[in-house]
Amino acid sequence: MAARRQDRVRELLKRAVGEVIRREISVSEGGLITVNDVAITPDLKSATVFISILGGDDQRKKGQSLLNERATWLRMQVAREIILKYIPSLRFVVDDSIERGNRILLLLADLEKKNHTPDPTE
Repeated sequence: MAARRQDRVRELLKRAVGEVIRREISVSEGGLITVNDVAITPDLKSATVFISILGGDDQRKKGQSLLNERATWLRMQVAREIILKYIPSLRFVVDDSIERGNRILLLLADLEKKNHTPDPTE
């Protein structure tokens, strides 16, 4: 039953943090920031927010530092959105799994092109 509550709180935080970031941080300021997932401790007092930032390298670095600088402020904004006994402290980590997945798909497509030999009977 505790795991079920943890999953519900995780999903609630994911939506709330994403909404607060979308509303409060402009794309020109920190890049296009999306919340991929949230990992929360069993005591529900701290959460790791996995984000992806679309933009150049400078914009990614700026976006991540901006989120980490404003973590406490973002936590207070999330507290206004949702009602929990404890609002977990937030830590932001850049999640590059989508980029790695796209890279692997490109490599597989490239291998498929190289290995595909035309049939002379066609």
